[in-house]
Amino acid sequence: MDRIKAFINGSFKTSDGDVLVKINPVNGRPIAEVEKTTDTLLQDAIEAAKIAQHDWSSLTGQERGQIMAKVSKKLADSLHELTRLEVKDVGKVWSEAFSSDVPCGAEAYEFFGSLAATITGTSHKWTNARGYTERVPLGICAGIGAWNYPTQIACWKSAPALAMGNAFILKPSEMTPYTANAIAEIVTEAGLPAGLFQVVHGDFSVGQALCKHPDIAKISLTGGLETGKKIMSQSASTLKKVTLELGGKAPLIVFSDADFDLAVQTAIDANFYTAGEVCSNATRVFIQDKIANKFIEAVKEKAEKLKVGDPMLEDTQIGAMISEQHLEKVLSYIAIGKSEGANLVTGGERQFPKNCEGGFFISPAIFSNCEDDMRIVREEIFGPVMAVLSFDNEEEVICRANNTQYGLGAGVLTSDLSRAYRVADKLDAGNIWINSYNLIPPDWPFGGVKQSGFGRESSIYALESYSQIKSTYVQY
Repeated sequence: MDRIKAFINGSFKTSDGDVLVKINPVNGRPIAEVEKTTDTLLQDAIEAAKIAQHDWSSLTGQERGQIMAKVSKKLADSLHELTRLEVKDVGKVWSEAFSSDVPCGAEAYEFFGSLAATITGTSHKWTNARGYTERVPLGICAGIGAWNYPTQIACWKSAPALAMGNAFILKPSEMTPYTANAIAEIVTEAGLPAGLFQVVHGDFSVGQALCKHPDIAKISLTGGLETGKKIMSQSASTLKKVTLELGGKAPLIVFSDADFDLAVQTAIDANFYTAGEVCSNATRVFIQDKIANKFIEAVKEKAEKLKVGDPMLEDTQIGAMISEQHLEKVLSYIAIGKSEGANLVTGGERQFPKNCEGGFFISPAIFSNCEDDMRIVREEIFGPVMAVLSFDNEEEVICRANNTQYGLGAGVLTSDLSRAYRVADKLDAGNIWINSYNLIPPDWPFGGVKQSGFGRESSIYALESYSQIKSTYVQY
């Protein structure tokens, strides 16, 4: 069985703390023991980060960018190995990790490395005085990651932090420890100084220690709503900057004039990618009345053709749930949906694929005859469960789409661009896609409103949360 250790000051460190067991989602068997990082080791990491950050922030932006470009290339060269570890960690299918999820890590380092030399302040002039502002690093920043996109989250959080001249400490989910350690090794081999990018492991208590530590200047969390509230509360004692990318219950609005085949495929992708374990997934699919029946039959046919099975096989389309506990949660929501009166069109049953019989698999579920007040429509399930709702007109669907505590994503499918713009203007969401869904280039901001959090990952806007303004006034 593998032994997962903290990566501190350029090497792996043995901990005498508790040991957590990592379960393989594909077969249900233990595959690793994860050493929980002790307070002593965490302090070692912080002391190493202080030294590394001082030297790193003394470099010019161009010098930092050059090193980050080397990191990007090294990450890209490690695509196959990182993909293997991502699939092993999460249970997601190889094709998704290889083509999209893992490459975005290299893209993040390339993008933010290219920005490092362009970060400037402002200049001001008054009578007998001048002033200038600088955007300066915070110091030591920490990221607390979710288990669904371990490579992406590690890079999306660390790359802007490093570009601004900070040091970075990552606490990945205890359920996905492999990729974090691999990334730490890769970025160090590529030229990042020892202590600049470090990894600590453990449960919520390690995250709590990061939040409460006075030398940590910033926490960036990807996780659930309740976790986000705890992170804010724990960080308040030291007035840390906090970025929260939380849950969602996004609407996908399909008007009758939309490209029908595109709408069907978009709904499938927006619900069943990564086995539905995506915070921005559009799990409330609103279909205009006149095409509702045709649409339900079409998505049913497509969903039933999706191959559920071993995620290492390139032709598999639906992988495993992250854990048995999470699988049971998703199955419980399917039971709730049926009890509330929704019609289970297809799927929603545990699967036992060949050679993966002990794994946590479920067939993609589609509900019709859904109502806005049903729990499967209101609550985040985080699994392959699509709720289809019908609507009559534009004003009605906007009101219903916004009737949620969340505001991470939303989608609009129509051939009428005037309508698309009108609807998008009125939707309460941080990210809106028109005639597409869940596309996030590295220079495009991602984040939510309302209870989906605040702050932005990716894009130039991410740099704001990893920096602060310093103003200098000169009298002469």
